[in-house]
Amino acid sequence: MTPGKSYLSTEEIRPLAARSNAMGAWLVLHCWGTIACALTLFALWHNPLTFVLAIMIIGSRQLGLAILMHEAAHNALFKNRKWNDRIGEWLCGRPILAELAAYRHYHLTHHRFTQSEKDPDLVLSSKFPTTKASLKRKFTRDLTGQTGTKQLIGQILMSFRLAGDDDAMEAAASDFAQSFKASHLWHALPVFIGIALGMSLVGDWWWGLAFWVLPYLTWFQFVLRVRNIAEHGATEQSDNPLQNVRTTKAGPIARLFVAPYWVNYHLEHHMVMHVPCWQLKNMHKALLDKGIGPDMRIASGYGQALAEAGWKRS
Repeated sequence: MTPGKSYLSTEEIRPLAARSNAMGAWLVLHCWGTIACALTLFALWHNPLTFVLAIMIIGSRQLGLAILMHEAAHNALFKNRKWNDRIGEWLCGRPILAELAAYRHYHLTHHRFTQSEKDPDLVLSSKFPTTKASLKRKFTRDLTGQTGTKQLIGQILMSFRLAGDDDAMEAAASDFAQSFKASHLWHALPVFIGIALGMSLVGDWWWGLAFWVLPYLTWFQFVLRVRNIAEHGATEQSDNPLQNVRTTKAGPIARLFVAPYWVNYHLEHHMVMHVPCWQLKNMHKALLDKGIGPDMRIASGYGQALAEAGWKRS
């Protein structure tokens, strides 16, 4: 059952669920264009501030690519199924070492069994609330590249069968690794490396390492964790669609660095999962207009979402 049909009529849902090829193309172009702008910013003004800004912006757009692949997994990126799958795979998934088909199977299972014992993401959300010290350790591992490096090594071992499956799977499935990972890395790795090489050809030899690999291993991992915590961390383990998932309000700064492409409207996404991301704000308004806002789990910002997950706990 689609949970949103308990609150919105089919006539209200239908226009919200309409796909747009033009909007899908714009979102993909916007994501890659933002990456190009971040590189241009550093190229024009070489300094530590623009270096860090470029890493943060590109890392957030790597999450943006993951979000757009997520759209394709729901067949919501383009009306045309061929465009949806090919662009979702080649321009969104493989550049971040992800695989659309594997992710689609995994993610639809999450939707079917949200916050139940059969939810493959339950292992992620069940860790919260936790302590502030634990969150600090997690964020430190993310921002120093420890999380990303560990997971990438595990993914390589698993894909190329260079170690026992149990060991490789444990590393590759650690924390939230299963969210956006290719099961056959050799399909995506050439694209990932190709983008890094392209950046090095455009700029200096080290640009690919600094502006594609480094953001992937650091800021991308950090915002992936923040996103996961905000969506299901410290929510009800129940079948209540208004309380087993969280929507988080996001201003311009949060949307630039943490929550691109309306990913913060996660409760609305679970209500009707095939509504395109660019329509989720309108769906949010439609639900509020029904008067159910007080019953919805909505955080005023990512600070509140992290506080509910344990940031204020000793």
